[in-house]
Amino acid sequence: MINQRSIDKVYLAKGSTDLRKSIDGLAAIVQESFQLDPFSPCLFVFCNRQRDKIKILHWEHNGFWLYYRRLEKGTFPWPEDSSCSPQMISHRQFRWLLDGLSIDQKSAHPKVTAQRVI
Repeated sequence: MINQRSIDKVYLAKGSTDLRKSIDGLAAIVQESFQLDPFSPCLFVFCNRQRDKIKILHWEHNGFWLYYRRLEKGTFPWPEDSSCSPQMISHRQFRWLLDGLSIDQKSAHPKVTAQRVI
C-alpha cells in the first residue's frame, strides 16, 4: 500500500484519461499537460471514461509505482471538468475516493440523529 507519510500532495486528473497509457505516457501527461514534475513525492491519479478504473502514478526513491484499481460494481465519484489543470486533494479525500465516497463531502460520517426508544 501507499506510504502516505512520504506523499506531499495528491493530484487528480479531471475528466477521463486513456488508461491504456502506462508509466511513460502518464508521466508525460503530468509533465506536459499539468506542468508538474512526475519525479516529485506526489500521487497523480487518473480515471477512465466509465469511471470504474483508476491508475495512480507515484515516484519513490529510484523508480515509479503504478497502482491500478478496478471496481466490480459502481463508479468512482470523479470531477467532470476536463480542463488541463489537475485538482489537488487532501490525503483524507483520497481515501474517501478509493472507498467510493465523494471528495466534496463536509465530513467523513453522515450526521446521526438520536432515536427515542419507548
